[in-house]
Amino acid sequence: MIPISPPLDLLPALLPGVVVTLQLTVFSSILALIIAFVVGFGRLSKYGPVRVVSSAYVEFFRGTSLLVQLFWAYFVLPHFGLELAAMHAGVLVLGLNYGAYGSEVVRSSILAVPKSQTEAGIALNMTPTQIMHRIILPQAFLTMLPPFGNLLIELLKGTALVSLITLGDLMFMGAQLRVTTLRTTEVFSLVLIIYFIIAYPLILGVRTLESKFSKGRA
Repeated sequence: MIPISPPLDLLPALLPGVVVTLQLTVFSSILALIIAFVVGFGRLSKYGPVRVVSSAYVEFFRGTSLLVQLFWAYFVLPHFGLELAAMHAGVLVLGLNYGAYGSEVVRSSILAVPKSQTEAGIALNMTPTQIMHRIILPQAFLTMLPPFGNLLIELLKGTALVSLITLGDLMFMGAQLRVTTLRTTEVFSLVLIIYFIIAYPLILGVRTLESKFSKGRA
């Protein structure tokens, strides 16, 4: 039997990639969250041009490949005088792409709140802003949490694509390590485990928030 060395000896070589993957996940998640609310509210705007622009943005980023978007940001934009570092291109494209999906979560969650809640706020002489912040958003936020959690996990997995624009994330470092060690099974098994270790706390965090915000609600 051929002895197989433990894959943990490969871990130090993968750690720089883990750091890059975590940075990508955090920064692009923040950007995606901001875009999700801005565009989500834009699609509900009473102004036609705002709705049209918001809808066009969503349809474009949902209807085109994330990989092609990354290639455009990193390889094509420099031809137009806009050169982005690999990290900046990765954060920007991931944020824009998943922000488009997140905006649909925001829009649909707000629309899911019964109209009687808005009518109750009007009866209490509340302004539209007060109705949104005090009545609609607290209820809609609970509806948003599960799909936002799913999008966060999808974003984490989507960071693997940035290895194709030369960014040294976990997947990139794993591919490099496979070439130098020829230990394909061990390398990619360890990469798989690391992705799960990163994702699982995110899953638990969303569940905790969901449980916390659902207390006292029917």
